[in-house]
Amino acid sequence: MEQFENVTLPEGFFLLGLGTTPELQKVLFAVFVIAYIMTIVGNAMVIVIIRLDSRLHTPMYFFLVNLALLEILYTTAITPNTLRNFLDEEKRISFAGCFIQMFVFITLGGSECVLLGTMAYDRYVAICHPLLYTTTMNQSLCLHLALFSWTTGFLNSLVNTIFTAILPFCHDRLIKHYFCEIPPLLKISCKDTHVNELIVFLFGGSVIVGSLLLTLVSYVFVIAAVMRIPSLTGKRKAFSTCTSHLMVVSIFFGTVIFTYLRPTSHSYFDQDQLVSVVYGVLTPLINPIIYSFRNKDFQRALRKIWKFGFAV
Repeated sequence: MEQFENVTLPEGFFLLGLGTTPELQKVLFAVFVIAYIMTIVGNAMVIVIIRLDSRLHTPMYFFLVNLALLEILYTTAITPNTLRNFLDEEKRISFAGCFIQMFVFITLGGSECVLLGTMAYDRYVAICHPLLYTTTMNQSLCLHLALFSWTTGFLNSLVNTIFTAILPFCHDRLIKHYFCEIPPLLKISCKDTHVNELIVFLFGGSVIVGSLLLTLVSYVFVIAAVMRIPSLTGKRKAFSTCTSHLMVVSIFFGTVIFTYLRPTSHSYFDQDQLVSVVYGVLTPLINPIIYSFRNKDFQRALRKIWKFGFAV
């Protein structure tokens, strides 16, 4: 073991990954490849269709474009290296590569939290104050809200990455995870990490919990407004949309809170990896389906572009 440590010490970190057997690694490789391709294609289609159809140039679809772009970058931050590690016996990642990956992933994850809250607020204004919607959600405000989402994610990630990167790490540097994330890195530090956990709780917690509260409060008002709709069909359609949105939001925020807002000593290898697959792989895959492809206006635009493509 000492010889292994002496050889691997200057080489960075080693990611233990998701599976231990070659057969399982191959199965996981195929699953991750399919999920990654579908995520990229689905979110790219959302961006292209919204940009091509002028009728979709509204605040809601502006935020959906931002969400789709976030999802593409978000999953790309971890999946390509994960795929390489499925086929690579060494599973090594450099110090710089590890912290760059962590910085990008947390930036995009934090930005998505704020953006989901912003999208919920947009729905609140549209449904509860429809006459003021165009005035309230003007282009300037939408741009500032999108910029605020990206900036908040960047600043939160910058603080957490810096404080994690300056920690000393144990000699074996074996990360019990399939990508570089704060909790598993704190577990292999040779120094007390209570300060780091407090920083994650304060900065990350503010972003996550603040965004979640904005989302929940917005949807409480939206549901209350839906209850006043006289038409039973209208209620069903509105509730269907609200339920699907809340389901995705609950899964995303629930798994993120489970990972980041609890003591590192309470984390478990297999459990944490499964949870991280949900918010790192599953939500980027299903978000374009829930938020875009189930929307009638988006479906209409998709059919129009599809027919135009065949006509050409």
